[in-house]
Amino acid sequence: MFNTNINFIGNRNIFLTFSSILMILAIVSLGVKGLKMGIDFTGGTLIEVGYQEAADLNLLRSKLDENNFADATVQNFGTAKDVLIRLKLKEGVSSADLSNQVLETINKDSKSPASIRRVEFVGPQVGDDLAEDGFLALLYSTVAILAYIAWRFEWKFSLGAIIATFHDVIVTLGFFSVLDIEFDLTVLAAVLALIGYSLNDTIVIYDRIRESFRLMRNKSTEEIMNISVNVTLSRTIMTSLTVLLVLVSLFFLGGEVIHGFSIVLLFGVFFGTYSSIFIASPVALMLGISPADLMVPVKEGADIDNLP
Repeated sequence: MFNTNINFIGNRNIFLTFSSILMILAIVSLGVKGLKMGIDFTGGTLIEVGYQEAADLNLLRSKLDENNFADATVQNFGTAKDVLIRLKLKEGVSSADLSNQVLETINKDSKSPASIRRVEFVGPQVGDDLAEDGFLALLYSTVAILAYIAWRFEWKFSLGAIIATFHDVIVTLGFFSVLDIEFDLTVLAAVLALIGYSLNDTIVIYDRIRESFRLMRNKSTEEIMNISVNVTLSRTIMTSLTVLLVLVSLFFLGGEVIHGFSIVLLFGVFFGTYSSIFIASPVALMLGISPADLMVPVKEGADIDNLP
């Protein structure tokens, strides 16, 4: 544990300006380029193949890349001998023809040929439904967060938390748009997890601010908030570092299938911590939060009740 005295709140305009620029760039990229939707949202073909021995996934990916299947996702399915290949829709090519082309490609120059176990088609209508349900989940979770924090703390804190969470989601989606990284259901799940992580950090800081408002009567609102952020900083950093160690391990050792998931959370943990410190609290301050908003109301006649 360590004690700091960094003027986070005093420098809020610098960080709010920086965050505003990031959000504008992210929104422009999302509007112009959009997201590179995965097969879960666009529809496509699932091909399960089986081998007599453990499959070399890296070799399979190389073969598919070299034969115009660069968008294919290859992963083990159940055992090391079973492989699931996911491909986006191709105009004018049926699932049967596509599966035959894939089988011919992966069996070329192979000493241990694969056999097809099943072929499934995921239609674009299913993809549209998944996209709608996924983004509705984001909307509902945001509304629930707004209601919870407004009840737990105060509406000015609630708006600060929502703006900080909105910032994290938009910047993360913009990051995926700019770098053209595929957005699938695992990535959407990571975005939902990011919302929870960011909110958790924000609530810890808000809870400390609330307690400090009741204990520190001789300091300004800005000073109290700054002290509260500094007091919780060590806890925030230790929590973030612990999570980052796990995510780095997932990124390098978890395989290609969860790269998108780990990238979102790696990027999101940093910005979730950043927004809890530099956006959530400053926005609440700009909305006029003060110790009076969180003071426990005194019951009329309470002093009489305490008399012997």
